[in-house]
Amino acid sequence: MTVAASLLEVRGLRKYFPVGRWRPGGRQPAVRAVDGVSFAIPNGGTLGLVGESACGKTTTGWMIARLLDPTGGAIVFSGQDITRLRGQALRRFRPNIQVIFQDPYTSLNPRLSVGQIVAEPLRINRRGTTSEIGRRVDALLDAVGLPAEAARRLPQEFSGGQRQRIAIARALALEPRLIICDEPVSALDMSVQAKILNLLRDLQRRLGVSYLFISHDLSVVRIVSDVIAVMYVGQIVESGPADAVFADPRHPYTQALMAAVPDPYRRTGVTALPGEVPSNITPPHGCRFAPRCPAKMAICEASPPALHEVESGRRVACFLHHSLTDEKVSVEKGSAA
Repeated sequence: MTVAASLLEVRGLRKYFPVGRWRPGGRQPAVRAVDGVSFAIPNGGTLGLVGESACGKTTTGWMIARLLDPTGGAIVFSGQDITRLRGQALRRFRPNIQVIFQDPYTSLNPRLSVGQIVAEPLRINRRGTTSEIGRRVDALLDAVGLPAEAARRLPQEFSGGQRQRIAIARALALEPRLIICDEPVSALDMSVQAKILNLLRDLQRRLGVSYLFISHDLSVVRIVSDVIAVMYVGQIVESGPADAVFADPRHPYTQALMAAVPDPYRRTGVTALPGEVPSNITPPHGCRFAPRCPAKMAICEASPPALHEVESGRRVACFLHHSLTDEKVSVEKGSAA
């Protein structure tokens, strides 16, 4: 898929959650949920943000949607820095970015009818008269494959897949330019997942909307993404075009994720990663993946690697792919041995 310039750019985004007590003369401990994340979302395309649970994916999405205030960094949407928008300026901007939440059972108000749920964003933002909003609701339900009579029913009368279609209709109500899909199919059966993914792709082709697709499931991300960013303990460790990343993963963590995808026709010989995911309160001084990395060198524990461009459109945060001299790489590998 060929896409135009980036719709959204995230630059050095950080979110720290203070924990414990502040000590005079010292720094208050904090969970570094997101710690210097940078990527771009294609205009009319999809960026898949993938990683293990608690790596900071959802926190990143919520900051982009301005449901959380960043600790630092910048969020630039269509050339406008939206990082510090407040009050009426933020309210005017909100229709541009909408969210499809993970759980279709808790993200829909059980006391409202489906029609009221889908109409709520239109009503709050005063998008038309009552009759105009009603016609818009009917059109949205039709766009997601639900009959108009569904508007009169309650969400608990529908299956999980149908509820997620309702959530998609609500997200589309204000004609956003970017939708953050936060694990939108993880709570659904496999057959239903495929239908929802096909719906999202069809809507993108028809409407030109961009997606930030958050997931821990690489097989799902591969289906929908133009670009992939792999996240580990609050940081991006690899990013690039989806086909290139899946064909030739460069970072050892990405390689381990790929090897963990069930595939009866592939025998990689890669075993489960050793050790535990490090704390994001006291992360390692160097590379955060170093304690578990099978290719670790001495430099990996001494300093953190930058997200380095290894070829056009591909970036990797790993010293194995940095432009070090042959002599230095030889010395580091010798130290690791």
